[in-house]
Amino acid sequence: MLTDKRENLLTDKRVVVTGGTGSFGKVIVRRLLEGEVGLPAEVVVFSRSEATQHQMRLDFQHRRVATDEIVYEEERHSRLHFQVGDIRDPASVVSLLRGRDVVFHAAAMKQVPVCEYNPFEAVKTNVVGAENLVRAIRDYELGVETVIGVSTDKACKPVNVMGMTKAVQERILNRANIESPGTRFLAARYGNVLASRGSVVPLFHEQIRNGGPVTMTSPDMTRFLLSLDRAVDTVFDALQEGGPGETYIPVLPSALIRDLADALIGDRPIEIEWVGIRPGEKIHEILVSEEEAPRTFKRGLNLVILPLLPELRSEPLNAEPLGGREYSSANETLEPTAVLELLRENKLMLDDAPVFAA
Repeated sequence: MLTDKRENLLTDKRVVVTGGTGSFGKVIVRRLLEGEVGLPAEVVVFSRSEATQHQMRLDFQHRRVATDEIVYEEERHSRLHFQVGDIRDPASVVSLLRGRDVVFHAAAMKQVPVCEYNPFEAVKTNVVGAENLVRAIRDYELGVETVIGVSTDKACKPVNVMGMTKAVQERILNRANIESPGTRFLAARYGNVLASRGSVVPLFHEQIRNGGPVTMTSPDMTRFLLSLDRAVDTVFDALQEGGPGETYIPVLPSALIRDLADALIGDRPIEIEWVGIRPGEKIHEILVSEEEAPRTFKRGLNLVILPLLPELRSEPLNAEPLGGREYSSANETLEPTAVLELLRENKLMLDDAPVFAA
């Protein structure tokens, strides 16, 4: 939740967004350039794809002119820069971080089945990529002030490769606070983003537009739900308030995926086809495990997990204890009418014709 204290958090800072052409990256870049946490001197989008960077550049120009000489129509967009590189490549990472102050680390392999079929590729991006950030800052004494890693509910009690690699990433960032005490490393962990690339709502929309069927995995499956803007809010909360090694988690509603599908289908004559659980999927997701709950506290609109390593842990300020219980998507799901209202609030009903992030 935005506060006046945020006004100058990033004023004149040089900010990096790894994986910046993804759904989360596009939203956080827009909000950074709008100056809601202070207007940075520079926002650098870092990713592997030249094509998606070029498209994003044109999108932020508000005109569709393909030219090698980009002149932004608004002064703030002159602060937006693009750098092609691979988070897996240490030299790329060192070049990226020189002279930069804050890193929002969103580069990841995040599709659960893809990670299951390509486990070592997921390790190289999600684990080695984080280690490359840490080593670059430590070994070259780059003076980066803050690194916030974007994690996932699948990192909690992980049963799939994507979650396992993200869980290790969280630990790498946690440990980095000991080796580089001049840099604050922390994480934001959250659930299923409603309209992100590859998520279930755009898939259901496409299937409904094509006349069905809508493919479902299990009638019992639940998920936490949040908007891209709520995900960015959580990261900004961590930036403003978070201590070294803390993990920020938004307090979220959850829903049966069947209710989500029913709300989107409405009274259309669309059939549901049950296809079974995909490789590596869970029936329910967990944002805070039973083991993490004793060191988890409520702070504002978020839950905060204190660091696992005792060297980093301090008594929480202005926080309420969670109460030692697991925070699962199965605990309390929304009623079907509330799911419908949530979709309407976020303009995600099919009749709203949303434009999803690419």
